[in-house]
Amino acid sequence: MSDVLGCEAVNSLDALLDLGIQAVSIAAPTHFHHELALKAISRGVHVLVEKPIASTVEEGRAIVAAARRHNVSLMVGHVERFNPAVQSIKDALRGEEILSIGITRVGPFPPRMSNVGIVIDLAVHDIDLIRWFTDADIVEVQPMLASTLAQNEDIALLQFRTQSGVLAQINTNWLTPFKARTVHVATRKKYIAADLLTRQVTECFGFQPDGSYSMRHLSVGHAEPLRAELLAFVKCAREGTPPVVSGEEGVASIEVAMRCLDQDSNYLRNIRGAEQRSFARTAGY
Repeated sequence: MSDVLGCEAVNSLDALLDLGIQAVSIAAPTHFHHELALKAISRGVHVLVEKPIASTVEEGRAIVAAARRHNVSLMVGHVERFNPAVQSIKDALRGEEILSIGITRVGPFPPRMSNVGIVIDLAVHDIDLIRWFTDADIVEVQPMLASTLAQNEDIALLQFRTQSGVLAQINTNWLTPFKARTVHVATRKKYIAADLLTRQVTECFGFQPDGSYSMRHLSVGHAEPLRAELLAFVKCAREGTPPVVSGEEGVASIEVAMRCLDQDSNYLRNIRGAEQRSFARTAGY
């Protein structure tokens, strides 16, 4: 790969930083984000860190504080923000009074997943989208979680209320044999239905007393989300423009995700019970 790109290849972050780089993208497992981000920031390097920003809210806040202290750009890789279908939804919602949001993100169990459950791995995408669509913080959470194939949760039904009064829900699981990514938004004057995989966005409007209405397909761009995200980060690092997804926004999303995990007492009891049974088997009890 280094030959193809015409650059040096190294086997550690320290060696990479010693090359005098100006910006870095951190796409390591989540539990390494805190250490790697702080090391890069301490060297004055601009950082794009993959979502979620860190394993805990405290670690996320430490990353944000370090970036501010060293005056470097920090952007969080919530790549769904760069999905052209998502951007089309955001444009259609401008000036609208949003009433409710429903998001479905399901698919088969990923063999690579081991250290986090579906709330941190997938639902955090949609927590960020709810906050972005509504321009409001999430103030109430009502989670229902279950674990069927792994120790961590693989089913999550999450309900929210934003500070602006919008009701939202996320349905996500690793039990569906196919991938599905849909968003439905009801406003006072229109209803928007979107498929984030096929990038089709439909708007229903002009509701009449007899139940009739008009429908149209919205224009959706063709940009590749990851490429668009990286270009936005480069612009942020070079020109000092505000990041598309700030460190503070990344922390807010992981904080809501953690509240979902903490508030489902039945889930917590089941997880702790499984851990105790696993320890007993290992210890030979």
